[in-house]
Amino acid sequence: MDEKAIFGAVTLVSGPEALLAERAVRALTQRALLDRGEASVTTLEGVGLDASALVQATTGSLFASDAVVVVNPISEVPPELFDTLVGYAKIPQEDLALVLVHPGGVKGKRLLDALKKAKVAVIDCPTIKPWELAGFAVNEARAAGGRIDQGTAARLVEALGADARAVAGAIRQLLDDSDDRVISEAAVRRYFTGRADVTSFTVADHVMAGRRNDALGALRWALDTGVAPVLVTSALATALRQQGRYSDLAGQRMRDGDVARQIGVPPWKVKDLVRHSRDWTPRGLADALTRVAVADAAVKGSAADPAFALERLVLDVAGLRGRRPESSMGR
Repeated sequence: MDEKAIFGAVTLVSGPEALLAERAVRALTQRALLDRGEASVTTLEGVGLDASALVQATTGSLFASDAVVVVNPISEVPPELFDTLVGYAKIPQEDLALVLVHPGGVKGKRLLDALKKAKVAVIDCPTIKPWELAGFAVNEARAAGGRIDQGTAARLVEALGADARAVAGAIRQLLDDSDDRVISEAAVRRYFTGRADVTSFTVADHVMAGRRNDALGALRWALDTGVAPVLVTSALATALRQQGRYSDLAGQRMRDGDVARQIGVPPWKVKDLVRHSRDWTPRGLADALTRVAVADAAVKGSAADPAFALERLVLDVAGLRGRRPESSMGR
């Protein structure tokens, strides 16, 4: 966030991700109060806002000449106040920190364009895409002084769905309940798995075991219950990479706990990796990851029918299990 002076300026917080917008407003307010601790803080609803309420809030009070005013959402502000709000940007008031929140979309676009033309500071709050949520969870844990690996974060997102607020809340809860500030996959399974009858990790488990029909059935049920297609490709990519890392350790004398730490999986997962290692060659894993990458691009927009792309992926990848290199065929 830009560290420009907040008083004597208008800041526009714009975008549909409400969690990010709320955090931006809170951070701006805290910055203002650190600068001028006696400032008054007022939040005005855009719906039904009138000139009198706006002027009263922006001129401070008997007890505080400095004012922090948040108007949310400006998409609902009556058109007759547009010029007034833009005027604060064109002729700044040194004792006013004005924060305007727009939720995205076309409503109020005339005001939005006028504010940007007046060169107000802008904080963008774009929607966090489903395929970005696992990374978001990793960053949330890091910001809170904890840790969650990408695979565990993906399982958490799978259980909660594409809801950034729910993911952020879950991260806080899991860290609070963890002695070492590390979120384990076992903790995620204990707290959150089971919200949907079938998750993308179930699909991936069936694929890795070569159970095509079970994988197809699980895939269709998962999609019907609202699982985002991109989470299926993410789960399958995670499973394949874990299997590949196990293959790299093959032949080393290590306890299951040490193997689990090296690969980044919970100890119970090692038995699955051992069992699947008999049927997955390095070539098969590499081919499978290539197909996942193609399907991932498809479900993110290049295919007209993501469900069909995922069905083909499930069949193709499951078919790679047990395939021996051609040079060893027929020996």
